Amino acid sequence: MEIGWPTNVRHVAHVTFDRFNGFLGLPVEFEPEVSRTPPSASTRVFGVSTESMQLSIDSRGNCVPTILLMMQRRLYSQGGLKSEGIFRINPENGQEEYVREQLNNGIIPENIDVHCLAGLIKAWFRELPTGILDSLSPDQIMEAKSEDECLRLVRLLPTTESALLDWALNLMADVAHFETINKMNARNIAVVFAPNMTKMSDPLTALMYAVKVMNFLKTLIASTLREREDS
Repeated sequence: MEIGWPTNVRHVAHVTFDRFNGFLGLPVEFEPEVSRTPPSASTRVFGVSTESMQLSIDSRGNCVPTILLMMQRRLYSQGGLKSEGIFRINPENGQEEYVREQLNNGIIPENIDVHCLAGLIKAWFRELPTGILDSLSPDQIMEAKSEDECLRLVRLLPTTESALLDWALNLMADVAHFETINKMNARNIAVVFAPNMTKMSDPLTALMYAVKVMNFLKTLIASTLREREDS
């Protein structure tokens, strides 16, 4: 009896994607068609869309970039919430670029100045391709005066932007909770975050709009703090 070549054979390859090293386990025959090098966005955490970033679930169920949670944990563990002027004071010169480079490699160096961490969190939002509030029109923001009106606008945000705003608001509420120590009440923390939440090409218009965004954020921070007290 003559035995022929096997038929109906499947070649199974287990390929994984690593955001730093690209495709791992890629069969040799596919290498000319699929680059092993990861897309540029996958090796950066600043100035890129969240769609190309590694995501994690925070304590409130928000799906947000892992790098934000990493920076938040380090900020809290190093006592950043109780540091006077946190998110307002500029970091020491020279450290930010080094830390940025390390963050792009998924590493948070030891002994980072908490003001550097806070500045990089703001920079992360500022350098997004689009601001997290840009799906709302300036008129909508400016006309929202009451807490109910502000909360209604939040519900209009797309899922990704809504999750990022909720994460940011709870971060700001955590800061405001220690206002007697860090001197950063709801208004102060809203002031420093507001310019990072929207994109406007005209500097003067952006400055005026930031005041409205600040009031919007301040109202939402106060709402978040009140919700915590009631729960």
